[in-house]
Amino acid sequence: MECYFGTFELPGDHPDGKSVVVSFYIPDVGIRFKAPFAGVNQNHSDLASLLALLEFIDSNQKYFSNHAFQIYGNNLSVVNQVNGREKSPEELAHLMQRAYNYRQKYRFSLQWVPRQSNTALDLLFD
Repeated sequence: MECYFGTFELPGDHPDGKSVVVSFYIPDVGIRFKAPFAGVNQNHSDLASLLALLEFIDSNQKYFSNHAFQIYGNNLSVVNQVNGREKSPEELAHLMQRAYNYRQKYRFSLQWVPRQSNTALDLLFD
């Protein structure tokens, strides 16, 4: 099952500190999620988006059991960090550990896609 995650920067300053919209999309089941998020930087925001997707899959196993997951994101740094090809910053270690734990549990593949091919970002402001 293909899944996509990503973020979109919100325009302007927001009094609540939210700077991006985290998003994921699971086309096979028609599930699209979007929520404002106060990201520290782009990697933090994109990692939060990936974790939101993984938490959704984890908490909805009755719909996702017996599926292999191919996850796609357009942040090459985050993809490489989760795949163990790049060292993650210390300040993201606790979030990265959560991603690793999900990786062990679900054995998903994680690959990079160009931003224009990331369907998590389609119809972002509908």
